[in-house]
Order: sequence, then C-alpha cells, then structure tokens
Amino acid sequence: MPRPSAPSRRTLLTGTAAGAAVPLLAGAAPGTAHARGAGRPGRVLAGGVAAAVRGWSMLRDRRLGIVSNPTGVLRDTRHVVDSMHASGDLDIAGVFGPEHGFRGSAQAGEAEPETIDPRTGLTVYDAYGADAAKLAELFTKAGADTVVFDIQDVGARFYTYIWTMYRAMAAARDTGAAFVVLDRPNPIGRRADGAMMTPEFTSGVGLKPIVQQHGMTVGELARHFNGELLPDEGAGGRVELDVVRVQGWDPESFAQDGDLPWVPPSPNMPTADTALAYAGTCFFEGTNLSEGRGTTRPFEWIGAPYLDYRYSDRLGARGLPGVEFREAYFVPTFGKHVGETCAGVQVHVVDRRRYEPVTTAVAMLVEARRYPEFAWRQDSWDPERPYWIDKLSGSARLRTMIDEGRDVAEVVGAWRNELADFTRRRRRYLLYR
Repeated sequence: MPRPSAPSRRTLLTGTAAGAAVPLLAGAAPGTAHARGAGRPGRVLAGGVAAAVRGWSMLRDRRLGIVSNPTGVLRDTRHVVDSMHASGDLDIAGVFGPEHGFRGSAQAGEAEPETIDPRTGLTVYDAYGADAAKLAELFTKAGADTVVFDIQDVGARFYTYIWTMYRAMAAARDTGAAFVVLDRPNPIGRRADGAMMTPEFTSGVGLKPIVQQHGMTVGELARHFNGELLPDEGAGGRVELDVVRVQGWDPESFAQDGDLPWVPPSPNMPTADTALAYAGTCFFEGTNLSEGRGTTRPFEWIGAPYLDYRYSDRLGARGLPGVEFREAYFVPTFGKHVGETCAGVQVHVVDRRRYEPVTTAVAMLVEARRYPEFAWRQDSWDPERPYWIDKLSGSARLRTMIDEGRDVAEVVGAWRNELADFTRRRRRYLLYR
C-alpha cells in the first residue's frame, strides 16, 4: 500500500515548556549527534508527549500500526493509544502487544492473545515471540503503512522489548512501511558496560551484538540497529526511520531524578530501582539462586536456601562502589524455591552514579560460586547450549572464568576491548548530549 507523502514530518518543530524550539524528529541517517532538548529543570517530555502536544500532526494521513504496552503513557498517565484514538484524527490499523501484552495482563514469558481492545475497539495482535516474517504478515494483515513504537526500555540487552522493536523494524522495512519511535529516557543513564553478545548464543534475550548495558534510549538504539545491523538482516537494507525525541532530558540522569511517572514495564519491574539492579542481577536467572521473583523486591533480593550470613559479609568486604549489601531472608511465592526460606542479600544502591550493575553482579556470582550447592541453570530444550547464563552474558566466557576461580577484575577485564569498540561505534547514533 503506498504511503501518502508527508514532507513536513522531518522538519516539524516543537516548543518545550521553556519556549525554546528544538527539532522534534530525528532521522536515522548517521551524523553529528543533536543537542539535548531545552526545558525547565526536571521537566522531561517523552516523545509521545511531545507528539501529542503537536496534535499528532506528523502521523496524520497514515495508517498506523502501534507497538506498545502499559508504559506508553503521556504526562497525565493516559495511554498513547487511547489518546491517539480519542483524537479522531488518526487512522489506527491495529495495536501489537509484546511480552506481557498490550495492557500488561500476562506474566513473564507470556502474552495476550489476539483480541479486540474493549476501550478503543481496536484489534490487538499478539507480537510476542514473532519473528520479522510473522510481524510482516501481521502488519500486512492490518494494512499498516507506518509502524509506531512506544515502550519504556530498562537499558539491558536481555529485556525483550528492544528485540521486539528490532524485528518490527525489519518487518516494516520488508513491507515498505515507515517506522517511528516515540522516544523515552533510558532509566539507568548513559553508561555502557558488559560483554558483547556473540552469534553462537543469540536468543530472545539477546538477538544481536550489543553490550549488556547499552546506555541508549530506544530511539538511539533504533538508529544504531538501522545503521549497523538491519543492512545485514534478511534481504538487507534500512527502514525509513524517524525518532520523536525526548525533550529536556539529561542522558547522564536516572529515572529517579526526573518527573516522568514510572509505569512497571513488566510485572517483575515494579520500580526504577529494580531496573538499575536488573542490569546486573538478571544474571541470577541463570543460576539456582532466586533472583527475587515472587517477592516484593525482584532483582534486589538475591538468595537461596543454602546461603548464609557469610554471603553478605563477603560482599560487603569487597567495598564495591555505590552499593551496600544487607543480610536478608525471604520466601518466594513463585519462581525458584517457592515456599522455602532463602538466605542472601538485598542490594541497596546508595550512589547511582558510582554503582556498576554488571561488575556488582559478577562479584555476587563469584561469591555465590564458593558454596558447593551452587549450580548454573540448564535447559533441556536446548541441549547444544544448555546454560541459560551463556545466553544472558553473551558467551560461555563468564561461566567458564568463574568456574575456573577467576576473580572479578579478571572477569570484567575480559570484555574491556569489545566494550570500548561498542562505545566508539554507538557515538554517531546518539541524540542527546
């Protein structure tokens, strides 16, 4: 289906609360990064809010497929899809729900089935786990000529929404549709850290080669995908990409520093503090320790029935920057060790700017490995790559180095060069300084 032309879409300007005019849209072409949007201190406008202020003018005369979940909210906490639908000015072909679903009713590893949304009457398609070919079928079925993405990421490679975005970009390219990202801040800041994903261990929690803590917004990631990865995907080539930029955001800040409402992007991501810990402690999903699922502090409480007080003592003695470890006991209601008392720690981030999630998690793994009951989680459905930790970390290196008794500095140092290379290559795709 041919798209109507919209020559003003790439030149649209919007004023921030302070009255300064800054570009609303940023195309995918690599080049010099744009300056940070102006605005009152502490007042941040997500891309969807900035677009709504302009009456969605850049999306008119298009047939829209919207990829979103409960985090796609505006400043008044109204959902972006509800606002678009209520405007009466937009042609919405359908909504595409990722893991946990469009309205967020599904647990981890689950999705909402294809249905009619009762509030809007729009068709909601199940996009969780769909590859680019399947998404292309869904976009074609809906008749979408422009795909809009608005989901809050948490800044870690193993969070599945960024891979839904990647596949949706490939599908949009293959169907001739444009792709628009309504950008949102990275809640854990600009820092990049961790190992690079390797081709042998790609999966739904790490589909392509980026580092563990990527330090980009979803809009910047989309630019990176379009410039570095999509040209080699399938038939090749880039998608027509626009990013509606966040206004007034300092990329060195954290979610807790701003005034945007925190909407849990998944059931086990209740707070912005969870997101900061998760960038490292998600590693424990690859072990026989509980990562705190089934408690009120997932990814901040880490433990197992076989640990004891020495675990917190040893971690505290390491003097890791920006973090303290409290001896903690908890009983998970689902997940690992249901109904059992787990001993372990609560991770308390006391200085977000000094805290290093990945290094901290490596130290926690090294100390847990000292207990004879410790084990790496194995999956029988993938006998050639049975260790889940390898999929999370990007290769077998982390697991084998810890099994060999290597200490934290040596493990972390093993990915220094690939991290530096990624940090250098991502610069051309950054939108905020």
